[in-house]
Amino acid sequence: MSEPIRDDPDVHAAIHAPMALEARHLTKRFPSVVANDDVSIELHQGEILGLLGENGAGKSTLVKMLFGLYEPDEGEVLLRGEPVRMDGPGDAIRRGIGMVHQHFQLVPVFTAAENIMLGAEATTGPFLDPAAAGRRIGEMSARFGLRVDPDALVEDLPVGTQQRVEILKALYREAEILILDEPTAVLTPAETDELLGVMKDLAASGTSIIFITHKLREAIAVCDTIAVLRGGKVVGTTAPAATDRAGLASMMVGRDVSLQVTKGAGEPGDVVLAVQQLEVTDDRGHAAVNGLDLEVRAGEIVGIAGVEGNGQRELVEALCGMRKIRHGHIVLAGEDTTRATTREINRLGVSHIPEDREKHGFVASYSVATNLVLARFDEPPYARGWMRNFDAIERHASDLVERFDVRPRGIHNRMGSMSGGNKQKCIVARELTQGARLVIASQPTRGVDVGSIEFIHRQLVDQRDAGVAVLVVSAELDEVLALADRVAVIYEGRIQSVMPVAEASREKVGLLMAGDVAAAETAPAVEADDDVPSALL
Repeated sequence: MSEPIRDDPDVHAAIHAPMALEARHLTKRFPSVVANDDVSIELHQGEILGLLGENGAGKSTLVKMLFGLYEPDEGEVLLRGEPVRMDGPGDAIRRGIGMVHQHFQLVPVFTAAENIMLGAEATTGPFLDPAAAGRRIGEMSARFGLRVDPDALVEDLPVGTQQRVEILKALYREAEILILDEPTAVLTPAETDELLGVMKDLAASGTSIIFITHKLREAIAVCDTIAVLRGGKVVGTTAPAATDRAGLASMMVGRDVSLQVTKGAGEPGDVVLAVQQLEVTDDRGHAAVNGLDLEVRAGEIVGIAGVEGNGQRELVEALCGMRKIRHGHIVLAGEDTTRATTREINRLGVSHIPEDREKHGFVASYSVATNLVLARFDEPPYARGWMRNFDAIERHASDLVERFDVRPRGIHNRMGSMSGGNKQKCIVARELTQGARLVIASQPTRGVDVGSIEFIHRQLVDQRDAGVAVLVVSAELDEVLALADRVAVIYEGRIQSVMPVAEASREKVGLLMAGDVAAAETAPAVEADDDVPSALL
């Protein structure tokens, strides 16, 4: 492991471009926490500055001060060498700063063009000129490699294209400095690679970029400089050539972090989940799951690998009672749950870590404590008849936030006020402590930091070792290969093949993910490495 440079004055020596943005000694306090403590960073013209840190390290608070969403309690912001005070996001935009938030700020029923020009409408005299806006958007799309159909409704666009709309929206307002807050958290690997290429092109054209990410390989691949925050403070800066993933992880967490999933051989038992000839439609009524068969046994992890959009979401929703089944059967521990409700399936012992935590994982306006008993709020010890036992709920919440390292630990805080990673840890804590027979984990580590990834992986393996059947669905092939005992490859709503992980070479699985069964049959079956690193890192 190479040791990263910490606060090395030579880190910026190779960057001779003028200073674009500088934060000097910024401090931001909230009633229960100091979010940023004497933070200083530098961003040069045409530079990509990576901002790394655990969930709750203060990254989002810092960029919100740079974008005018928060006012610092202490310190100053310099723009092109001059001290400035940002009187809100509108002021930041006028000064040439654009921000793409982790959760998109788009109007679903508007077209891409309407979203891009919203608030900066093109006009001819007193009238809107959508044609002029469309031409400019087309020119920008071609220039920066951001392919977008200006007339497409945002609600019909895949997530990766919505991300491009957000970036074009900032560039449309002539942003010279671009802040990207977790832009790859909801993207597929292919979409991520495309975005990283766009970022490099933007930097080459002179745009300065602050890139917040949890994925260490992305930071190393695309950044010129990397600053690491821990506990609200900058603990070091480095250059990608001077460090590695293990060194960055150590800086972020303050200890050595295992970038591998360590697990022994599984001991599969009886079949817990049996899916037979399942057919499910998507939201448009098209076949998404098409004659799918699958089994998951007690004491094993089955990982589903596939390019997103091949029926994974619809399969999981059908298993959990969230989507109607057109044909086929689902049997849980010998009981047919094909027509069962979500509540009935949960009571039969199915825990669900959802793909979209914001939509299906919690109630944002409820407290952390209430969210931790969402599925059990009417059961003892959390209720006595019609009366809720708030003391028991609080004791339960305090125990889980301690055990699952949720930060901050304020159990009475609104769930919606926490960082994405802490929300995910709360969901994992709730779902893995219900005494489940079957755990269905869909994108379980999406958008969380390296320490949390390590922790969540360990929890899933512990569930397996305790005799629970675990089904993991992930867009990250390396995550599937690292966790699974058996790998099931899905393509166009069907399971193409199920194989022991020892036979699941990346080449073979990749061919199956593309639907090329014939080529996959001749691909070498390489013994899987027990220390496969997660692609999320």
